[in-house]
Amino acid sequence: MIDYLNGILDYKSSDEIIVETGGIGYKVFIPVSTFSKLPESGSVVKIYIVEAAAGMYGGVISLYGFLTKEERDMYLLIKDEVPGTGAKKAMEYTDKVSKSFADFKTAVMAKNASMLNDIFGFTKKTADKLIAALKDKISGVNVSGAEKWHEASKTLGNPAVSEAVLALISLGYKESEARNAANAAYANSENISIEELIKKSLKYIGSI
Repeated sequence: MIDYLNGILDYKSSDEIIVETGGIGYKVFIPVSTFSKLPESGSVVKIYIVEAAAGMYGGVISLYGFLTKEERDMYLLIKDEVPGTGAKKAMEYTDKVSKSFADFKTAVMAKNASMLNDIFGFTKKTADKLIAALKDKISGVNVSGAEKWHEASKTLGNPAVSEAVLALISLGYKESEARNAANAAYANSENISIEELIKKSLKYIGSI
């Protein structure tokens, strides 16, 4: 079993790479989140591997790769525990989850389907399926980094906050930054207009 490949990044695209090591080029499928963090072709890279059998009688072995063990552990949890989730579908889910592993873990443990829908883009049906499958198992998965949307659960689904977040993103702010600012600005201001909410959000961003 291959645990990782450490070699030259010979080729890369948004869904696959070729890593040359020991004179052999290995084709590895990757999520978009991994592609965005890869170095330039020709650089040395270390990719953590998951092997998946496909084809009749499992005769074809495909390699799926990740830049961190954390990403790989989350992928394996989703693939192995969520019903009806094969290797490729698990890659799609992992790509969405990679926006913030810490927030995803919190949302699942809190059974917060709205957060999975609003922040990570899962449909309600998929969010419910993820919660049912992972709520008792995800606590054992170690994740790094702080939560990006620690205040988001308070106003998820609020149309004014959602519109303010979209406006801030259109101005060039990151989603996590926009959402935290809009949530902070909305606190104790339930009757505020969208225009004022956006202004308060901008002031909040400028103050930190």
